[in-house]
Amino acid sequence: MTNEHIQIKEVQYANAILIPEIVKLLDEGHTVTLRLKGYSMRPFLEDGRDKALLKKAVNPKVGDPVLAEIGEKHFVLHRIIAIQGDHVILRGDGNLREEHCSIGDVKGAVIGFYRKGREKLDRTDGWKWRTYSWFWTRLYPIRRYLLAFYRRIWLKLFKTK
Repeated sequence: MTNEHIQIKEVQYANAILIPEIVKLLDEGHTVTLRLKGYSMRPFLEDGRDKALLKKAVNPKVGDPVLAEIGEKHFVLHRIIAIQGDHVILRGDGNLREEHCSIGDVKGAVIGFYRKGREKLDRTDGWKWRTYSWFWTRLYPIRRYLLAFYRRIWLKLFKTK
């Protein structure tokens, strides 16, 4: 059979159904590519456009983007901003507020992101992500204004989807 007859179908499921199945795959040692939903990791990552390549979280550290369960079947893909014993504090790059979970609720670690329809992975251990992360995390005091500019002006000038 040739590749001409292969059809790819993309389906969407509620996170409460899909993410627990993804966690099972990660626990089995698989990697999973997940299309991102939501705006909490703006401005670097966009809803429906970008994808994350995930693996099982082992020894997560401050600064790591992770998949975490912050409530029963309520998952987020956010950056760890602090770890205090067993307690983990998370914040999305596009968020101003924090979320909390235990270290055991951190289910997946992001290896990298496929951004803007590209097939090349932007690795989280690469210079591009580390540089972006270094600057963005230090801009937290003025992030509210930068995100407002991004939403109200930048996105209107430069369509992202």
